[in-house]
Amino acid sequence: MFKNTMTNLGRIRQVVEVLLRYGFEDAVTSTALRRLVPDRRRQTWQHGDQPVFEMSRWERVRMVIEELGPTFIKLAQVLSNRADLLPAELVAEFEKLQSNVPPFPSDEAKRIIEAEIGQPLAEVFSEFDDEPLGSASIGQVHKARLLDGTDVVVKVQRPTAREKITTDLALLRELVKLTGGYLRKHGLGNPQDIVEAFERSMMQELDYSSEARAMEQFRKLYADYQTFYVPRPYREMSTSKVLIIEFVSGCKITDKEQLLRWKLDPAIVAETGMDIYLTQIFEFGIFHADPHPGNVLVRPDGTIVLIDFGMVGRLTKQQKYAFAGVFISMGQQDARGMALNFRRLALTSDIQDMRAFEAELQQLIDDFAGLDVKEMSMSALAERLQGVIYKFKLQVPGSVFLILRALVILEGIGKVLHPAFNTFEFVRPYGRRLVLEQYSVNNVTTELQHTGQQLLALFYTLPTDLRQIVRKLSKGDLRVQAQLGGYAPLLRTAERLVSRGIITMLAVAFLLFSGLTLLGRYPAGQMPYYHGLPGVTWWGLGATGFWLMVLFILTIRRERP
Repeated sequence: MFKNTMTNLGRIRQVVEVLLRYGFEDAVTSTALRRLVPDRRRQTWQHGDQPVFEMSRWERVRMVIEELGPTFIKLAQVLSNRADLLPAELVAEFEKLQSNVPPFPSDEAKRIIEAEIGQPLAEVFSEFDDEPLGSASIGQVHKARLLDGTDVVVKVQRPTAREKITTDLALLRELVKLTGGYLRKHGLGNPQDIVEAFERSMMQELDYSSEARAMEQFRKLYADYQTFYVPRPYREMSTSKVLIIEFVSGCKITDKEQLLRWKLDPAIVAETGMDIYLTQIFEFGIFHADPHPGNVLVRPDGTIVLIDFGMVGRLTKQQKYAFAGVFISMGQQDARGMALNFRRLALTSDIQDMRAFEAELQQLIDDFAGLDVKEMSMSALAERLQGVIYKFKLQVPGSVFLILRALVILEGIGKVLHPAFNTFEFVRPYGRRLVLEQYSVNNVTTELQHTGQQLLALFYTLPTDLRQIVRKLSKGDLRVQAQLGGYAPLLRTAERLVSRGIITMLAVAFLLFSGLTLLGRYPAGQMPYYHGLPGVTWWGLGATGFWLMVLFILTIRRERP
């Protein structure tokens, strides 16, 4: 423990020196980091021959990250996909970061593989290329051939990757504790949550078995597709540090000349690729989150192949509906519909002025509604949407930003292959399909069942909760903490809560009444039956639906500013 503490302390001193070198004296002198700076080690604020203050603040942040190393670069790259947390200028700087990590010796890679799979290489591979195909901060990739002649690629984790990342994550947690107030003052509202989310992401990336599971899931979902292929992972031969995957040959999707030599129509290839990707998002809710040209290959027969499933995004069914609703409302020039779908999409939102939010969305609609289809750009729209999310502090699922980023990348690929390519034309039919699915009989029935279960749960727990409140009240232990900003708003809030509580209890009562009527025995001919249920049951369900509709209308009216 003492050794780790001293290591972290030394590393924190290095961080302090880098911050000072790039002119972030306020990040040091106004936080607990100032205790770690000896007077004799004050730095000259120069970057080469250029004073650092001639550069923008965001450029200097990027330079700090570059000097701090791979883990910090990885964090910045992750944050570059979170425009709800960072200003656009800083996101743009983080997008410039590259992890240029040299490969480690192939002898070391072979040693790790043998230790992980528990066999000598010669008993698994007939060939193994010493020269890696690629290298990154966590691992590198070698091409090999199995004994049965199958060509594969082998991902090998760096020997000290886990230890270094674990150390740097501990350092990040300490830095956030020391500088949390400073970070919040400059707009980063929840730095501790960000570090925790990043830690979960890195731990998952360090476990290659999670990538193998994702590949197998995609292979099952697209088993019947003739135009899309996912390489097979050899899970029985892989571990958390070594991943063996089927090698698939092909050209980059942007290699237009090769596509033409294979007599493939680049426009059809672009349309097929976009269709596959939108199916992932809007149909399956799980998608490859890094579709840059190097990860999208095309075979001579036109089959699209995706590789590198280290980054996979997911959307729930409700998130799919809300995300599609944003685009559909925009197409209908309905700012209020966009606002409501944004609220549905957000994990948390604290919009103080809904009128200002709707006005901002209306301005966005006006700016894009007048554009010709050929003039519309997914890149420009994504930038505007991200700006709105950041401005109004909406906390939306990280997958939303991965989707926007991926759509921008795919639009760039599409325009290389297809001059008339337009992303919006592809998204529109998927949006319509989701609207129909959202209001289908099966989906509405499922939602009503969930609502009924929640109401029944409320009914069952309400007596216990009330008993506890009365018990505390009788003992004088009940405490209520409230901060009043005037009596009138409090009274209005109390009135709304009471009215909604009464309506909810009425709905629960009628729902229970409906259930009890099913237990009754009615003389033949005196009780009409419809679809196998007594008429009185249908009456009770109708009354339940009526009160739920009243509650829904009151909720919608409350959301209006």
